Amino acid sequence: LAATRGDGVSESYFVSKQLVAIGLGLLAFAVCSFLPLRLLKSWRGLLIAATAAAIIFAQVFGEEINGASRWIQVGGMSFQVAELIKFVLIIWLAMFLVERMGRGEMNSSAKTLKPLMIVAALIGVVVLIAESDTGSSVVMLAIISVMVFTAGLPLKKIGIILSIVSIGMLLVIGTSQYRRERVTTFLNPTSDCQDAGYQSCQALIAVGSGGMFGLGLGKSVQGDGGYLPQAADDSIFAVLAEKFGFIGVNVLIGVYIILFAKLRRIIHRSQDLFARLFVVGVLAWITTQVIINIGAMIGLLPLKGITLPLISYGGTSIVFVMAALGIVFQISRYTSFVAIGNQTLEGGGSDDHTARRRRQRRPYYAVVSDR
Repeated sequence: LAATRGDGVSESYFVSKQLVAIGLGLLAFAVCSFLPLRLLKSWRGLLIAATAAAIIFAQVFGEEINGASRWIQVGGMSFQVAELIKFVLIIWLAMFLVERMGRGEMNSSAKTLKPLMIVAALIGVVVLIAESDTGSSVVMLAIISVMVFTAGLPLKKIGIILSIVSIGMLLVIGTSQYRRERVTTFLNPTSDCQDAGYQSCQALIAVGSGGMFGLGLGKSVQGDGGYLPQAADDSIFAVLAEKFGFIGVNVLIGVYIILFAKLRRIIHRSQDLFARLFVVGVLAWITTQVIINIGAMIGLLPLKGITLPLISYGGTSIVFVMAALGIVFQISRYTSFVAIGNQTLEGGGSDDHTARRRRQRRPYYAVVSDR
């Protein structure tokens, strides 16, 4: 990884840090896979307080990188507050929606819509403006949208939230030269390859250079030569495309699709409403980041500075994604299933043989009852 950055740092430096991050991520996965959900729910207040403290600390004492104070230095490693916010947001929102659904208040503007708009506004102020992190704010808003849609919030109310948020984001982008340049670069990435569009152009060159089977390890020009900025983190997909080609990156995308399918299956099979909504949030989190990262590298989306989950260099992202997947693994151990049948199955009759054949092809179906 160090060789792809071209910054003169020891070749073992980034590898060592990434191995430490992977180790911490595996530890987080192991701990969270045995963490009872009731304990996680009881920690909601503590997690929110810790997140607020981390945000304040990052703004006052945090390390400024690329003009943004998003990181806290902990033991020689950078801690990115936005990853903690995503993790806690999913926990809080799942509990919030379960409470509103239990009280029959999902359609209430005062009880449901207003708090959601406040949270969206806080994300805009803290993440989008204070931390200057457009990518993470988009991911968080995607998490909120998918979770509230799954919980049954009317589309009209979701549209109100998204409309207000979109107007706010357009205003922020319009008043920021840096963000305007990114949008302009996205619309015409080859217009300024020496300045604002440099990363986009280099990413497209890297992806195109890989061809069908890639150039091979240690043979890529854009990645190993140091031409591609942020090669180990934000631009890792372009580096992989250059090294392993179309076949290699499609294998990677296939692995993500398998993960998404597994998460979707857990959602449908979980009996607990909080658990289902939590997994929905995790699925929205990882899916959105994969789409944004890959889309930016192939010129379909503007550059957002978003990591590719579980692949990019970055300890905080790996640790919190692994922690979330650990909780998902814990949830998957308490799923329940019933055989597919039809209304005539219980009473027998001519459709009994058809129902048995359906059970052979698709033996299990999700139980949708909540407790």
